[in-house]
Amino acid sequence: MKLRTLSVRASLFVLLLALAPAALAQATTPALDTGDTAWMLTATFLVLMMTIPGLALFYGGMVRAKNVLSVLMQCFAITALVSVLWIVYGYSLAFDTTGMIADTVNLHSVIGSLKQAMLAGIQPSSLYGTVPTSVFVMFQMTFAIITPALIVGAVAERMKFTALLWFVGLWFTIVYVPMAHMVWGGPGSLLGGWGVLDFAGGTVVHINAGIAGLVACLVIGKRHGYPHVAMAPHNLGYTLMGASMLWLGWFGFNAGSAVAANGSAGMAMLVTQIATAAAALGWMIAEWLRHGRPSMLGIASGAVAGLVAVTPAAGTAGPGGALVLGLVTGVICFFSATSLKRKLGYDDSLDVFGVHAVAGIVGALLTGPLAAAVFGGYGNVAGPWSQLWIQCKGVAFTVVWSGVLTLVILKLIGWTIGLRVDQEEEQLGLDLALHEERGYNLS
Repeated sequence: MKLRTLSVRASLFVLLLALAPAALAQATTPALDTGDTAWMLTATFLVLMMTIPGLALFYGGMVRAKNVLSVLMQCFAITALVSVLWIVYGYSLAFDTTGMIADTVNLHSVIGSLKQAMLAGIQPSSLYGTVPTSVFVMFQMTFAIITPALIVGAVAERMKFTALLWFVGLWFTIVYVPMAHMVWGGPGSLLGGWGVLDFAGGTVVHINAGIAGLVACLVIGKRHGYPHVAMAPHNLGYTLMGASMLWLGWFGFNAGSAVAANGSAGMAMLVTQIATAAAALGWMIAEWLRHGRPSMLGIASGAVAGLVAVTPAAGTAGPGGALVLGLVTGVICFFSATSLKRKLGYDDSLDVFGVHAVAGIVGALLTGPLAAAVFGGYGNVAGPWSQLWIQCKGVAFTVVWSGVLTLVILKLIGWTIGLRVDQEEEQLGLDLALHEERGYNLS
């Protein structure tokens, strides 16, 4: 009887040994999670809404009535153009690290490969973690769309439509796609390898676009009459609606970057709300003290500054850190978009540099200290000041990368087809001059 029992136990032990590798493989193989997928589908919709209609309305309300359609048209056209380029080669170069380029030229740290051009090999069953790869492709596409669309605000009311389309196509290819890969391209990516923290796009999106906007407005030049001719926003109701859509959509932007419906997404949503509210109040209070009255445009701009600043820190900062980050950013961006802009004299029409670049830099730098447990953060960092130095390197690299390459692209377009409309067209307004349409029926 004892021999029989021992024999059965031995057989079971052998069977378990045989099944163990298969069970281990099954446990470690990613499986589709419908909850994660549902959240990422929702987040993707929210981020796309940030550009159309969110950013389009936000910018459209701040320009003069004769240029409102031109801004709406630019945002809409960029959405279509970048969507196509992302599918043709953008996603592959940003996120695929295998194939010809990475393997043979050793550019893995800067750019991906073309192995997944036209989304080759991506099937309905393909997974990125626990969500379909198709959903991740679409989610990242919305980031690629809004980044060059942000630049529109720096050159509004004076850039040729054809020049803008060429600029966006080249800038997306040469500046944005490698930057996305260097930060988010996985093991071996350049800035990721340095340890730069950028949860949802402080460097990739906001500093990148903000610096490009500054370079673009300097190269193209000031609007005729600036700053002596009044160029007040024509419809701040549009601007408030656009800012509200940006605020709502940003939950998809930041919380969606967890690529899961989990605690990280929940905390990212919470700190996004806290930082945005604090920055809106910080800008409003600073403006109230400085000018004796708060403005709707000011509080809306402050909210956007807070959204920008918390973007790189959303995955690692705690609620207290987000509150401090928002207040500091709101005050700093108020002065950068008013006093600094007037002092230096550049015509950044809708404050792309003053809000996106400045808030992006503040947020990226403070992400380092705020990620440390001593400041209530959740990041796995060696120390707050060591991480701050790493963040400084990431910011400096992004400023140089975007600034130099943007300048080259603009000069190339300027030497060929020209960058801006002539004075007569600018005075008439781009709606009629370029599109033969009016934003409003005056009859």
